[in-house]
Amino acid sequence: MFKRIIGSLLVLAAATVPAPGYPAEEPPSATRIVSAADKVRNPQQPFRSSLDIVEYVRGSQREQTGLVVHAKLSPGISQHKNLVLYVSPARDVGKLVLLSGSNMWFYDPASKASIRISPQQRLTGQASEGDVLTVNLAADYDAKIVGEETIQDADKATKNVWHLELTRSTSEAMYAKLDYWVEKGTYRPIKAKFFSDSGRVLKIAYYRRYDKRLGEDRPTETIIIDGVDTNLVTKITYSDFRPEELPDEWFQCDYLPRFKMD
Repeated sequence: MFKRIIGSLLVLAAATVPAPGYPAEEPPSATRIVSAADKVRNPQQPFRSSLDIVEYVRGSQREQTGLVVHAKLSPGISQHKNLVLYVSPARDVGKLVLLSGSNMWFYDPASKASIRISPQQRLTGQASEGDVLTVNLAADYDAKIVGEETIQDADKATKNVWHLELTRSTSEAMYAKLDYWVEKGTYRPIKAKFFSDSGRVLKIAYYRRYDKRLGEDRPTETIIIDGVDTNLVTKITYSDFRPEELPDEWFQCDYLPRFKMD
């Protein structure tokens, strides 16, 4: 079943067909579309969720990682603070990643050392540290509408979408540029293509399996396909969304050695 899904996605990765026409109406601004899509992906209240990340090579599983993400909005910057706890595999249990403002640290309880890292640092498979964080794209990118199109989503369902181009506007942005497809009306992200500074396609992501989580229909699965070798695919599954009171001290680097797992 998974191999059939991946095979379909590899065909869809290149397929975007301009829609024949929509009723004449003034579309929302590109910024509004991206902001609305951010709110679909990311709860605006403090929350936690569990992530299961599986790397596949030619359809066979190679690596699996389990995480718990604690996230809350930072006042005034429209971006989330994140504290990420590794819960599997056994060799990584208890490791932490903290994103607070523009600063990101990795903490290893074995060495009791916190080191600065980049969001682009590889986590597992095609998923980088930044891909598992609660990130609001509208805060770090300038957006423009390329056009209105009809595309197929990860399950081959036809979707009427806005095609947007997002260009890095802050130094905190993970990628130089994105192509981003957001469903008209629902503001659901359907697909994203991520580019390096040189213009190379790094990865293609499909957002799927929308379900009600913390008051909104949100994607509970992301499929990431490597931009060079399409045999390399990573699936991120999101579960156990719940509101959570998150003390500000959790998001301070010097607190990491004192953080206790549930």
